[in-house]
Amino acid sequence: MMEVQVATARNNAAVKIPIGVVLDLDSRIGKEVLSCINMALSDFYSNRGHYRTKLVLHTRDSKNDVIGAAAAALDLVKNEHVQAIIGPGNLMQENFIIDLGKKSRVPIISFATTPLTSTRSPYLFRATQSHSSQIKAIAAIVHFFGWREVVPIFVDNESAEGIIPYLSDALEDVDARIPHWTIIPPGATDEEVKGELYNLTKLQTTVFIVHMDPTLGSKVFDIAKEIGMMSEGYVWIITDKMTNLWSLVDHFDTDSMQGVLAIRNYVPKSNEFDNFKVRWKRIVKAKLDIFGLWAYDATFALAKAVEKLGTKNFSLDVSNVSGSARTDLESFGVSQNGPELIRTLSSIRFKGLSSEEFSFVNGQLESSVLRIVNVNENFERGIGFWTSKSGLVKKLDFENVTRNSASMANLGTIIWPGDPQSVPIGWKIQTLKIGVPVKNGFIEFVEAPNDTSPNSIVSPKGYCIAVFKAVMNTMKYNVTYNFYAFKMPDGEKTGYYDDLVYQVAHGNYDAVVGDISIRAERSLYVDFTLPFMESGVVIVVPIKDDENKNAWVFLKPLTWDLWVASGCFFVFIGFVIWVLEHRINGDFRGPPSHHVGTSLWFSFSTMVFAHRERVVSNSARFVVVIWCFVVLILTQSYTASLTSLLTVQQLQPSVTDLNELVRKGENVAYQDGTFVQGIVQNIFDPSKIKTFKSVEDLDKLFTKGSAKGGIAAAFDEIPYMNLFLEKYPDKYTTIEPTFKTEGFGFVFPKGSPLGAEVSRAFLRLSEGDEIKKIEERYLPRRTRYLDSRTSNSSKSLGLESFRGLFLITGVAAILALIIFAAEFLYEQREVLRDSGISIWKRILQLIRNFDLKDLTSYTF
Repeated sequence: MMEVQVATARNNAAVKIPIGVVLDLDSRIGKEVLSCINMALSDFYSNRGHYRTKLVLHTRDSKNDVIGAAAAALDLVKNEHVQAIIGPGNLMQENFIIDLGKKSRVPIISFATTPLTSTRSPYLFRATQSHSSQIKAIAAIVHFFGWREVVPIFVDNESAEGIIPYLSDALEDVDARIPHWTIIPPGATDEEVKGELYNLTKLQTTVFIVHMDPTLGSKVFDIAKEIGMMSEGYVWIITDKMTNLWSLVDHFDTDSMQGVLAIRNYVPKSNEFDNFKVRWKRIVKAKLDIFGLWAYDATFALAKAVEKLGTKNFSLDVSNVSGSARTDLESFGVSQNGPELIRTLSSIRFKGLSSEEFSFVNGQLESSVLRIVNVNENFERGIGFWTSKSGLVKKLDFENVTRNSASMANLGTIIWPGDPQSVPIGWKIQTLKIGVPVKNGFIEFVEAPNDTSPNSIVSPKGYCIAVFKAVMNTMKYNVTYNFYAFKMPDGEKTGYYDDLVYQVAHGNYDAVVGDISIRAERSLYVDFTLPFMESGVVIVVPIKDDENKNAWVFLKPLTWDLWVASGCFFVFIGFVIWVLEHRINGDFRGPPSHHVGTSLWFSFSTMVFAHRERVVSNSARFVVVIWCFVVLILTQSYTASLTSLLTVQQLQPSVTDLNELVRKGENVAYQDGTFVQGIVQNIFDPSKIKTFKSVEDLDKLFTKGSAKGGIAAAFDEIPYMNLFLEKYPDKYTTIEPTFKTEGFGFVFPKGSPLGAEVSRAFLRLSEGDEIKKIEERYLPRRTRYLDSRTSNSSKSLGLESFRGLFLITGVAAILALIIFAAEFLYEQREVLRDSGISIWKRILQLIRNFDLKDLTSYTF
């Protein structure tokens, strides 16, 4: 292996490490960067004489040409054996040098800007901040001011192509969209620029993002001012592609950019930076911009990395170079220390001139803070900052860093183009053309003249119109509009509402106002506001009168299980009382038939509290008291239920559920022109389906009945059926199921910012009582359909309602029996102890003794 060694240290001298520089030395930015690199090396080694390494520059001029840049880089690697290359400053030139750095393992520190946060090669380091950070800052500004549409104006080059998808995604994350892109060639003439800008004046959007160099950007703004696009209502945001290079353009005039918002790289204030500026003005005598500061810090970082790595292996391995190599691309060596150098360079962190912490993260400078400025007069005025951790802030506070929401974000006072008193809304407000449905029925919601020609201006009335007008009156800016009547040709009604909504998607209307249901399939091509009225599809059926005039109506108040349970408890309580009173109460003695009759008589007579037999034992009295309480509740409940059955008209739906309608093959109906048609057609045979246009039409169909060409049930949305049930409250009711819908909403074009503004205005309006007043005016006796479901019928009382009372009675009776049995067996203990007789005879003896009078009782 043959190695080409770098100069070694002699007499304790530092090892000289060759570093290449590839810049366009004829450009002002190239000269500035080179000067900053030299000043960085001078400052770095001025007080570090003990360092073992020292960077030595080998400078090459790219001549602003990609081939020249590639040739210069190849010469540096092959002939100067450089260990790193600083430059170039152009993305096109960088693309030619990347592969060379990768193959030779030589790190490339580029000053080209790109929207990408990652690099194509581990040997590429970009000493510039990624466009992705300022894209997030722009999206935050758009979100902060509530703009829903923006139009980017980009220069036609590789940088613009890379930034477009990132900008689109960032705006989508803040609920904004891009309706149009404008790409201007780098060498566009005034007429070409004017033509593109004239096209933008035809758009509704007035928020523009400009990404191009200052020379072309100045031309764009001059022409924009000439054609009136720098007037009130317009918003212009420019990226750092212009702001970073303003100082490099001779006689750059900001007169045509008054009110523009600009993104700038933030340079923190420090004593080091102030001292550097003083020396820069004294030595270079030229303007200083961010590229020079990046170059200074990048050179510092490279010098630190080389010193940290030490003096080992700074050599090029040329063993892979063939003697028969025909081109320069085949005859350069490979850096032995390249992999170690890129790892060390990635670990370097220090406070630089350009940022609080200068470091390469994934080969790219971290963008933690950006400055937002407002062009005013002949200077730029700072209005705030964007940070990766806190979003938009008016002042920087690195000690108290929190993530701000859009509502917490804050910026300073902004002077907008045309100097308006309020923030531009972001789009042109023109007189809206609003479509309204022309209907024959349910005019409480929308009433438009039916004798007008299609698409004629009308003055509609109704609940929906009143709500819309109230919402528009609460808007923060004035919006003018006209209502236009929409009619289908030849009176056709099928799909009427769908066709009306389609008119917005086709651009024939700017909005649609009326009783328009929010549907998933419609939302694919239009936007709906928040629902201003809740809804759902219900089934209405006639009510039949169940008069209950039969001989057995007295049994209906109680269910069969309650009747059986009550009877069993009457018998059980009679038995318990007989057991407790038989030995001590003469009323419960006598022949067996008398025992049974007395017990049952006593128990059942408690229903009317007509029992005459005395109860003498305390246990029996305890049971009787509890049982009388239960009987009182049971008889009172029975009386109330029977009274309701005999006196209140019993109304029942003629059909109990949807399955019964399908099973019987009944006719049904829906309101003509509504989406309910789809629901009904999915369930019923088309021959069984009819339509109605008004509440009167629906009542006529019900009156005829299904057998005579009428209907047995109707399907429609809740607001319409509320009106129908209000007019015929005693004739119809609703049954299950209810089909859930989102309600009524106003319709706007897809992506329209006005739709979101109207939704917010409706929320503000709904917080007061204005909506309630409108409902009372147009729907004065409106009741909710759920109220109509409350049946007038009295349900039979069931066992579950009395289970607790029966449980208490049963426990009391059994406890009394247990106490009596314990006392009786204790008295008859001699019989139980008599071992001279069998168990069976002892049981018979106990029964005989139980039947005898208890002569010890005070009752005898």
